[in-house]
Amino acid sequence: MLSIAPPPTIYLHAGATDMRKSFDGLSGIIRGSFGGDPADGSLFLFVNKRRDRLKALWWDGDGFALWYKRLEQGTFETVAAKDGSPRVRIDKTQLAMILGGVRLETAQRRKRYRRVLA
Repeated sequence: MLSIAPPPTIYLHAGATDMRKSFDGLSGIIRGSFGGDPADGSLFLFVNKRRDRLKALWWDGDGFALWYKRLEQGTFETVAAKDGSPRVRIDKTQLAMILGGVRLETAQRRKRYRRVLA
């Protein structure tokens, strides 16, 4: 059984990504477009133009892990950046909905307590 710790942050690349890119190519997008560090422990998601393929890049502490999913039918939901940013921060619930085929715009969250950390 594969078990990984939940990443502190999850980022979805707002634009389409060439799925021929692997570790180095996706790391280049993170450094260039995001202005971030691919080895900071965050999970980075990339979707192709047709939205039927998704890659996830994650640094686990001593190396990169790359997951790839291709849908046989249907598309992945994407989240548009509100400020024109190349990345969108999502939470683990949104990630589960994206992978599960749930339409994010019709899903409604119920009010929950959220502690604000200073």
